[in-house]
Amino acid sequence: MKYRAWFQCINNECKTTYPLNAIIYKCDNCGSLLEVKHDMDALSRRDAKAWMKLFEERYKSTEWPYGSGVWGKKEWVLPEIDNNNIVSLYEGGTNLFWAERFGKKLGLSDLWIKLCGNSHSGSFKDLGMTVLVSQVKQMISEGAPIQAVACASTGDTSAALSVYCAAAGIQSIVLLPKGKISIAQLVQPIANDALVLSLDTDFDGCMKVVQEITKDETIYLANSMNSLRVEGQKTVGIEIVQQFDWEIPDVIIIPGGNLGNVSALGNGLLMMKELGLISRLPRIVLAQAEKANPLYRSYLKNFETFEPIQAEKTLASAIQIGNPVSVQKAIRVLKQFSGIVEQATEQELADAAALGDANGMFNCPHTGVALAVLIKLLKSGKIDKTERVVVISTAHGLKFTDFKVRYHEGTLDFPCKYANKPIELPPRVDAVKEALKYALEQRRNVDV
Repeated sequence: MKYRAWFQCINNECKTTYPLNAIIYKCDNCGSLLEVKHDMDALSRRDAKAWMKLFEERYKSTEWPYGSGVWGKKEWVLPEIDNNNIVSLYEGGTNLFWAERFGKKLGLSDLWIKLCGNSHSGSFKDLGMTVLVSQVKQMISEGAPIQAVACASTGDTSAALSVYCAAAGIQSIVLLPKGKISIAQLVQPIANDALVLSLDTDFDGCMKVVQEITKDETIYLANSMNSLRVEGQKTVGIEIVQQFDWEIPDVIIIPGGNLGNVSALGNGLLMMKELGLISRLPRIVLAQAEKANPLYRSYLKNFETFEPIQAEKTLASAIQIGNPVSVQKAIRVLKQFSGIVEQATEQELADAAALGDANGMFNCPHTGVALAVLIKLLKSGKIDKTERVVVISTAHGLKFTDFKVRYHEGTLDFPCKYANKPIELPPRVDAVKEALKYALEQRRNVDV
């Protein structure tokens, strides 16, 4: 059966369409963002049970490229791409685990963590980048003048872009805010042979520059304002439902910075509902750091207005964004999903990440934001303790070891409630025994 997809303007009064091989990021007619639209009539000719069966058969298989969590749903993503042009590192299929001990401490018996950071480059960005780089490879094969792919990044986008471009043999260019990302995030694009430009500005400043340089059609834009990225990232919601044997959770909590991920999550779930794989939608909670919270401020005004801000330095560096490009898409999705936007302070996000770690996780600070928001919404009663809740963990904690070291050394700008300092001792058995006796007694009296 022939399936099709295309770009379409998100402005309902415009709806201009463009082919997916057009080098375009905003509508030429009205300037609005674009989104990928699918021929839903064609997709609906296969019933829901048949789609479920197909996706189950492909899941983690060795049949190229369908074992990928993204390309196993190829018909819903880029149906017309040649399999020979797909650039996949078998992304997706990440752990969805029952956080039993942590949940019980919160009085929540059905808490699950979706570990999107258990991926090739260590973040959820791989889900979108496989789609974008694959489409670029397809376009180059068709004669497009693209010589390089560029992004502005707070770390994770640059890592994903550089590794997929390296696998494809395409030059990547990354613009990073100088001194505002972790060493682990900086070294990833360097190792993957990207052209790394460290700019003395913040992410929003990098974003302005990359939008200008990609007006040259030889340099293709890879940020989430390019809706090809969203197409890959939307599979995370589909995969969560699949991992629950096609049952929908009650609440999904997701950290938000540039806000492409929340719109992607919503798009995948809406597609499932339209095609009959699910009968209802979950509530989506968007978690922001207090120091980079423009959507939270808009939410307090019922989304009647949105005003960009100058984001302040936050431990959750990947979401330190004051002028998110996907804000209108995010607001539209949140309205459809009875959405909530909540914020977390620096101490709240750091303590939540550490508490999660002490109960079997290894969290990035952005997941800490989501966990802190979960704790706040449980206390306020906006999430019921009987509900099934999924927290999307966006990146691997190993990318943020400096954050963790500073927390446990107690060198952050606030008290670190769950700090766990190493005990320095002379190499004597009596000293070790005495220290253990004291430390173990102390731990028995502390509810971690």
